[in-house]
Amino acid sequence: MAGAMLLSGAIAALFATALPAHDPSTGIVDPPPDKIVIKVATVNGSGCPQGTAAIAVSPDNTAFTVTYSDYLAQVGGNADPTAFRKNCQLNLTVAVPGGFTYAIASADYRGFASLKAGATSTEKASYYFQGSPNTASITHPFRGPYDENWQATDTTEWAQLVWAPCGVQRNFNINTELRVNAGTSTPGSSSFMTMDSTDGDISTIYHLAWKECPSS
Repeated sequence: MAGAMLLSGAIAALFATALPAHDPSTGIVDPPPDKIVIKVATVNGSGCPQGTAAIAVSPDNTAFTVTYSDYLAQVGGNADPTAFRKNCQLNLTVAVPGGFTYAIASADYRGFASLKAGATSTEKASYYFQGSPNTASITHPFRGPYDENWQATDTTEWAQLVWAPCGVQRNFNINTELRVNAGTSTPGSSSFMTMDSTDGDISTIYHLAWKECPSS
């Protein structure tokens, strides 16, 4: 789904999470005042059918969200045998003000899970700039009984941040996966995990770090 949206006031509070303190000598600076624009170039995967993933940029350029509306992995009950695993691959174009570059400092993943006793699930994610090595996937496990919202956060140390190359356009790729395993739960019982936003308040948040590009 192409398009970029300004973040609504109702969701803006989600961006209040502070980033780790940094040393000014690293060259990291405040976000640029001019608006950044992020669009979905391509989308693939069973967890994000066309038209079910949307991007929103925070007004202060400190973060952006990815909101899914049909991201559900499920086992048992009437679930399709292949529904135990869902994934999504997003390819984003990111237009930033001239003279600046960015990196992902941290990412917050959210959703809801209903896991019967004996069932387990995992959320896995990675991201990288086009033409650069993929970041190592980070996996977060969950174990039943579980019946509530879930959240997982991945944080990168300042010295390990991977910056978008200056002076060239490189798309940003996001890979995510949900997986549910019935395990030793009662045969036929249903367990599921979502990363969608049926209540309008659940989304994945990518917190940005900024620095100025070297003068040419």
